[in-house]
Amino acid sequence: MGASMSQSMQLRDDLAVIARNIPAGSRVLDLGCGDGELLSWLIRRRACTGTGVERGPDEVLGAIKRGVPLIELDIDSQLGMFAPDSYDVVVLSRTLQAVLRPDLVLAAMRKIAPRQIVTMPNFGYWRHRLRLLNGHMPRSRDLPYSWYATPNLHHATLVDLEPLFQEVDLKLERRITLSPHGRPRALGQLGANLMAGSAIYVLVRADQDPAEL
Repeated sequence: MGASMSQSMQLRDDLAVIARNIPAGSRVLDLGCGDGELLSWLIRRRACTGTGVERGPDEVLGAIKRGVPLIELDIDSQLGMFAPDSYDVVVLSRTLQAVLRPDLVLAAMRKIAPRQIVTMPNFGYWRHRLRLLNGHMPRSRDLPYSWYATPNLHHATLVDLEPLFQEVDLKLERRITLSPHGRPRALGQLGANLMAGSAIYVLVRADQDPAEL
């Protein structure tokens, strides 16, 4: 039973990295929460409270089974329903590339919470570049779909993405680059735009007093 419980509460590698950057007791809004794995873990293990946002039928069912508080809404158009500073942290994991206007979504997140955590696939990863040179659209663990079936609307390299944060008045507090398997890279930031499969960004408001975080 102990081994079974331990396994059931073990987070996916990239989600574990996100969880380490969320203080215990935080109010968390998880946009595109999938089956609620992260939020369920935070509620059970870190005394957090929060809400998941998801629209996929299978994912919604999975989150409900985990007992995660859930709202079904359109991230592109309905984030205004959340009051300013109603959460401490907003998480947007593997979702920014699938929204219509990433800049507007980030700006809305900035109002909802003083801290944001964003995960984004790196279109500049060397294997993606090689596939393009060979005449094919990139596919990987972080970009698993065929070109005709992908939900992703935007593809960005790390160096393309980071100026967007500045445009919406978000300051980069920490960047954790991940291997293609979703684990933190041993070489950290070295050659990240070429070698990282994806990256996790911990962001705060540009004008935020650090003492208030």
